[in-house]
Amino acid sequence: EKHRVSEAPNAYDFGQIINAVNANKDKAACADLLTTTDPKKLPVLLSNKLEGEILLIFIQSLEHYVAGKYPGLAYQHLFYLSKAERFKVVLALLSKSEKEEVQQLFDLLSESQSDQYSLEDLESLKKVYEL
Repeated sequence: EKHRVSEAPNAYDFGQIINAVNANKDKAACADLLTTTDPKKLPVLLSNKLEGEILLIFIQSLEHYVAGKYPGLAYQHLFYLSKAERFKVVLALLSKSEKEEVQQLFDLLSESQSDQYSLEDLESLKKVYEL
């Protein structure tokens, strides 16, 4: 069953969609959600619900579906994701292999050109992600 994704109006609905997407490990639907969600709204929409699994499906969706086409959007999501409540806690609990997935996304973005970020921006964001 495919999840139809449109921009979530509030944190509750966003949470419901994220839970459904995460339960099905539906990275394409997650990518649709991230593509239609204003990155600036992420911290508010996530509220205090950020978990390791959610961070990972975001990272994987950005890597596999978003970064290639919209590197600027992927960067913006990474940037605002780092402003979300519980980000530091979740980051601290990532395994080595999970951290490597995050690194892969940063590598992909550093190979892409975008007027929305410079390599310096990317390097400073990598430090926030403790890479």
